[in-house]
Amino acid sequence: MTDQAPNTPPIVRADSYLTLHYRIVIEDGPAAGSTFIDTFDGRPATLQLGSGQWSPGMETPLLGHPEGDCFSFTLSPAEAYGDRNPDLIQRVSRAMLAQHAGEDADFNPGDMVEFTAPNGGRYSGVLKEYGEDSAMFDFNHPLAGLTLRVDIDLLGVL
Repeated sequence: MTDQAPNTPPIVRADSYLTLHYRIVIEDGPAAGSTFIDTFDGRPATLQLGSGQWSPGMETPLLGHPEGDCFSFTLSPAEAYGDRNPDLIQRVSRAMLAQHAGEDADFNPGDMVEFTAPNGGRYSGVLKEYGEDSAMFDFNHPLAGLTLRVDIDLLGVL
């Protein structure tokens, strides 16, 4: 039995499973006004709140909204993907890159490259610079340091 009145739409809770359309628009920086992702023109997305699919800062503004609601919210960098961390821009030797990616791997600045950490975990970085002896990678999330607008159309709440 639920505490919800009959004929009222379900409300988003911290453990809800959602079907939704969403759009993430970059609000500042060199890419201001560009869309990072947009599901409105295709299939809706599904999201299990509290499962780590989205950061807590991105999930919190969804709480309390009823199924069928359309709304937008703005997130500061700290609420979204955090501030850019200069320590996550690192130089990697070409020898190490060849060892982990293969001698014949071909990279260009802007490429996303996935690495295996010593503990077996995987992480990705964007190639910023490819020199004779080394390559520089940015391991920050691509949206780190940016203010974001998120547009939501809540299609279903379970």
